[in-house]
Amino acid sequence: MDPRLPSWLPHRPPALLLEGVAQAHAQGGTALARVDPGAWYADADGAMPGWVGLELMAQAVAACRGRSLADAGAPPRGGYLVGVREYRCQVPAFPAGAALEVRARLELEDPGGLRRFRCEILMAGALLAGATLTLLEKT
Repeated sequence: MDPRLPSWLPHRPPALLLEGVAQAHAQGGTALARVDPGAWYADADGAMPGWVGLELMAQAVAACRGRSLADAGAPPRGGYLVGVREYRCQVPAFPAGAALEVRARLELEDPGGLRRFRCEILMAGALLAGATLTLLEKT
């Protein structure tokens, strides 16, 4: 596992929510995150509200896609989140200190730059949240 995040990823602390990338390939990958009880998003119990999962997913797509392109020798491509479908979070908040896996799987790739990813957030193998994200990648 090479956990380094791509250096061109536009996020920096405190906006950067990921710790690293566990796996990246042309069809997606898995990013890692840990719920920081002292972060800007933390509630009174140090938990991450469930709605922040959408940002985790978007960052995971960017990090995994960027790592995959870099590994293939291609330059990074910026992009825009243009849609979210069926975000379902099974918990009101992700617990303080929880280690999360954020998986992204490419479902659709259009030559014009449109990409659709199925994303999931897991903790200890249990599915906590899922959604489909649509992005427009610069070509």
